[in-house]
Amino acid sequence: MRWVLDTDVLVAAIRSGAGASRMLLKAALEKRFSLLLSVPLLIEYEAVMTRPQHLFSSGLSAGDMGLLLDTLAQVAVQVRLAFLWRPALKDANDDMVLETAMNGQADAIVTFNQQDFCSATKRFKLTLLSPGDAVRQLEKRQ
Repeated sequence: MRWVLDTDVLVAAIRSGAGASRMLLKAALEKRFSLLLSVPLLIEYEAVMTRPQHLFSSGLSAGDMGLLLDTLAQVAVQVRLAFLWRPALKDANDDMVLETAMNGQADAIVTFNQQDFCSATKRFKLTLLSPGDAVRQLEKRQ
């Protein structure tokens, strides 16, 4: 399974010790699925996940978050963005997720934000999964 995790999934994973998002973060770190990651998407992860409110809620320092993101970068499949499809979505940050998925030949985008991705996934024939659906798919493979 080749998945791109939207930033909202990673934010939920660091803010809550339980739930599907945290399970997906652990599964990515354990390489139980192929996490697709591009440089712009990693920068987006860092910009959002190091916001003071997320650091406070997660109990992590900026240094801890840097280590987490470095580890994600090490276990992820690096995606080179050979083609850009901007603008395809209302939010330019969502375009980074879409471009990583398309260039990395993703099986799915995992996001809470399914409504904003809906038109593009139909156009590009991509699957959208909620974090809960993604965890269920992982459990089926075990």
